[in-house]
Formats: sequence, structure tokens, C-alpha cells
Amino acid sequence: MTATKHGAAGLFFALLSGILFGLGLAISGMVNPAKVLGFLDIAGNWDPTLAFVMLGALGVTAPAFYFILKRPAPWCAPRFELSGKKNIEPRLVFGAALFGIGWGLAGLCPGPAVADLVTMNAGVALFVAAMLTGTIIHDRLAARPAVPR
Repeated sequence: MTATKHGAAGLFFALLSGILFGLGLAISGMVNPAKVLGFLDIAGNWDPTLAFVMLGALGVTAPAFYFILKRPAPWCAPRFELSGKKNIEPRLVFGAALFGIGWGLAGLCPGPAVADLVTMNAGVALFVAAMLTGTIIHDRLAARPAVPR
């Protein structure tokens, strides 16, 4: 199967976005679990530098979303794919808590963990393997038909 013009362009921009994201994570120190754990240790030896990284990211992203969403469609897709959900469900709260627990224990979250695979660190590889296993289990459970009561 060959990629269409938009498909090939979409793949190129996805690759470019991933490379820029990974470089940003590496330059900012977010791929360093010790740096992340220092940021999360607000009661101890707190390292606020990642707060500036996050504020910088929000400072770019918020205005960009404002202008980008005024467009009729993205460059490489027929329409924007935005969630219409507005309510906070228990699954969302549980998922956010699980994400936070994992981030606090390992000092890694999915994006930095994948970028950190280049270090060939066994702990990072184990984290990514566990993350992928959990994703597969979730997807298989979510795909099962609902049991009638």
C-alpha cells in the first residue's frame, strides 16, 4: 500500500514532531529520572527547573492552539480530532492517579521513557516494557463486549 500525498506528509510531520519532542525532552532534562524526582520532591530538596520547562511549553502551546483551531482543518488531515467529553469520570481520575504514581516512583512518563531508550538503561527498558504490557492489557479489556446484567 502506498502513502497518499497527505499520508506521506503526515508521516513526515509526525516524525519531525517526534524528533523535536525528543530533543526538547533531552535538552530540558525531562528524560533524567533524578531531575524529575527532584522536581516532584516538594517537601525535600525541590528542583523547580522543570516547572520552567512546563511553563515554557504552555506559553507556546496555549496561543498556538488558539490560532491553529481557527483553521478549518490541519495541514495533513481532513479534520481536527478533538474530544467532545467535558465530564470527569472515575476512569479519568484513576488513570491520572496511576500516571502520577508511576511518574513519582520511576521519575519517567511515557514520552521521556521512550526518548530515554537510547541510553540502553535496563530500568528504562523495563519501564517501557511494563508500560506497553499495561497498554495491551487495557486495550484487550476495553475491547471486550459488555456483560449484560
